[in-house]
Amino acid sequence: MRRIVERRNQHHSALFTAHQYGSSSSTLSHKPCPRPFASTLLLLLRFYSSSSSSSAEKETSSADDPLVRAVKSNIKSVEEFADHEAKLEELSDGFPFKIVDKPGKDYILLRRVYQGELIKAQVFLLDLNGKNHKCNDFRTFPMTVRVLKENGTSLRFRCKVFVNEITIHLLRVKNSETSSEGPHSIHAYKGPDFKEMNVNIRNAIHKYLEIRGIKPNIYNFLHEYAWKKKNEERLYWLKNFKNFVES
Repeated sequence: MRRIVERRNQHHSALFTAHQYGSSSSTLSHKPCPRPFASTLLLLLRFYSSSSSSSAEKETSSADDPLVRAVKSNIKSVEEFADHEAKLEELSDGFPFKIVDKPGKDYILLRRVYQGELIKAQVFLLDLNGKNHKCNDFRTFPMTVRVLKENGTSLRFRCKVFVNEITIHLLRVKNSETSSEGPHSIHAYKGPDFKEMNVNIRNAIHKYLEIRGIKPNIYNFLHEYAWKKKNEERLYWLKNFKNFVES
């Protein structure tokens, strides 16, 4: 009888001990591992830094929105106003020169070949640097004309194109022997002032240029082209400005 009681007590003690260890093991396996303080602080700093940066970008973007809208509106207005292609096509009928136009330049180049001579004219249409405000009123266009022969000799004219006439202010003769790089170019005689020339010679020089395409009726074409170029340069600048603000 005593052995039976001892065995029961041992069995009860074993069950109690097993339950106690099992419960302790279960509690340890489900207990969360605490995060180190430094890692938590780093995450918080990153979060607030990201939030502040995002807020600053939104504020800058919202502040720039009126400027972007204003620039886009101006671009649209210039594009709608710039309707010169039809007029230029009509005026260019019979225009003998090839046009060389580079963006950002205040002039265009006119080129043609006439009976073996190369005719080149540089026409200043705009005043992009604010040095000559009269150039932007489109009433007159300064022009330099060169007539070059195959043997290297050339004539250079400095002119102004008005609505009804072309005035000549300077005429220079350049020989291949007395080029601008030659030893005698500094002391070479430049020729008389155009106004001091004989009137018959002056009239003949005007006729000489007219035959080669430099005549008063090119004014209408240059006037229309100047407006076209002015709008194109303005659009080019506005689009660069808009791209900078939006980037």
